[in-house]
Amino acid sequence: MARPATILQDLAGPPWEFAAQTDTGRLRRNNEDSIAFDPRLGLAVLADGMGGYAGGEVASEMAVALLQASMGRWLAQAGHAPGSRAVMKALHQGIAQANRAVFNASTVNPALRGMGTTLVSAVFGPCGAVVGHIGDSRCYRLRGGRLTALTRDHSFLQAQIDAGLMTAQEAQASPHRNLVTRALGIGAEVEVDLLHEPAQRGDLYLLCSDGLTDMVTDEQLVSLLTPDIPLADKVALLITVANDNGGKDNVSVILARFGGH
Repeated sequence: MARPATILQDLAGPPWEFAAQTDTGRLRRNNEDSIAFDPRLGLAVLADGMGGYAGGEVASEMAVALLQASMGRWLAQAGHAPGSRAVMKALHQGIAQANRAVFNASTVNPALRGMGTTLVSAVFGPCGAVVGHIGDSRCYRLRGGRLTALTRDHSFLQAQIDAGLMTAQEAQASPHRNLVTRALGIGAEVEVDLLHEPAQRGDLYLLCSDGLTDMVTDEQLVSLLTPDIPLADKVALLITVANDNGGKDNVSVILARFGGH
C-alpha cells in the first residue's frame, strides 16, 4: 500500500493540511472509486462509481476529472478567499456540467449504459468548507473529539430511517445498504446538496466512500482520527482498519485539517 502524501495549502492565514488515498479493498478486483485534491486551491473531490466493471470506473473518473478541471479554473480566477455563496454557486454549476457529461457518455456508448457515481466534494478556504454531495459518500467533521456527519445519505436506508420504518442499528445489518436514491450521471439533471461550514482551528474533515463507513463504525472513526499523529498516518490507518474488518468494497479517504492541531 502506497503511503498517502501530506501537503500543506499555500494560502495566507491558517493553512489547511491534506492527505488522501484510495484502495481497492480485499474483495474487489478493480477500483471504481476516484479521488483528487488540489492543495493550492483547497479543492477535494471523491466519487464512488456504479454500473458494472467498466461503467463505474468511467463514471467516477469522469466526474472527478471534470469537476477538478472546472472548479480549478474557477478558483484560480476567483482570487483569494472568494465568498461562500459564490463558491457554492460555482460548485453547483461544476457538478451539473459533470453530470451532463457522464449522462451523455452513457447514452452514446452501450457498454456504459446506466453508469453513474456518488460524489462528495469540498472547497476548503480561510472561512471554512463548502461541500457538495450526491449519494452515500460522506463528509464528516471532527471537532473537540466529537464526530459530526455533515452530509446525509441519499439512500433507500436513510429514507427508511427518516420515515421511522427502521433504526440506524437495523440499517447497519440490512442487505440493501448500497441502494442510493440519487447519483450523478443517471439522468440529464441532478439535485445536489450544498452546505457551508465555518471552520475552527484544529477541525478535521473526512471525505470518504462507503467502503470506509460500511466497515468502520463512528466510534472507531473517532478513535482512529483523534490520535496526535501525522495526517497521512491517519489516512493509512483508516484504510488498514477497513480492510482488516473485511474490506468488502473499495475504500477512499481524503482528510483536511484546518490551522494545525
